[in-house]
Amino acid sequence: MTDLPNPTDPPAAGDTQPVPPDPEVRSGLLPPAAQIDELAEALVALSDENLDKAARGRLLARTSILVARSAKQAGAVAVASGRWLGELMIDLGPHIPIRSAATLTEHHHGLTGEALADALERNATNVTTAIGAAAGAVVAAQWFVAPTMLMVPLEIVVETIAIAVVEIKLVGELHAVYGVEVPGNGAQRGRAFVGSWTTRRGVDPWRPWTIPAMLSLAGRASVNRRLVGRVGRNLGTLAPLLIGAGYAAKSNRVETKRLAAGVRGDLRASQRPAIEAVPRVPDTRADPGSELTPPPRRFLRRQ
Repeated sequence: MTDLPNPTDPPAAGDTQPVPPDPEVRSGLLPPAAQIDELAEALVALSDENLDKAARGRLLARTSILVARSAKQAGAVAVASGRWLGELMIDLGPHIPIRSAATLTEHHHGLTGEALADALERNATNVTTAIGAAAGAVVAAQWFVAPTMLMVPLEIVVETIAIAVVEIKLVGELHAVYGVEVPGNGAQRGRAFVGSWTTRRGVDPWRPWTIPAMLSLAGRASVNRRLVGRVGRNLGTLAPLLIGAGYAAKSNRVETKRLAAGVRGDLRASQRPAIEAVPRVPDTRADPGSELTPPPRRFLRRQ
């Protein structure tokens, strides 16, 4: 199995590292922090565009075990309502590492600006396509093993969570490329990127109302709706043979490109052009100060 990232490795300069969520805002539906860390590591490893098909399949299997454990601890009511899935994604947001613009430029051989954003979108699209194809292949294999059919819906949930992590990472790094700094600490910024993914809109620091409040009831409900809707679209993965794999790959590709187009449009609009220095025009008047000095005020004595 492909080695997972070592959390003890020193971070690159300027990168946003995963930050544990604030203890006071944990929902109570989630597994312990150590289990969240383990799940986040597996999901982040799935976002590596250099993974081969076999390694991605093994990581999906491992992630399925971790997600099933989380769902069991949350309870049937929370899972059936979609609340567990939304709470899990909000809690995972701060664990997704976001690379700085400098690190991204170095990783992509000097690309900057729109060219770098194109490369990030292309890589994320390729990864979500590969995840969909891998999940479809797993489902196709399970069609011939009757006892495992009960686990098929879990594969769809795992696919949805894995794709969401890839896309949230894309959203955060697009903000870095366009120079849009999201205020707050690591946990707050991670949740803001989850909100940006939910609405398919970029964050504009000049307009604070564009920063989603993911800890509010409305924010949590919006994440739930987005994830449940994505699960519904991913049900095509259950098609027999490899038809589901092809459907999942194409569907994920279209959704990721749609997300990137919306976020990039907002980020372009939110950029503030730098104010260039205006050359000073020399004053050719003989006595420049004479025209600027107001005439003396005359006061009439009251008779």
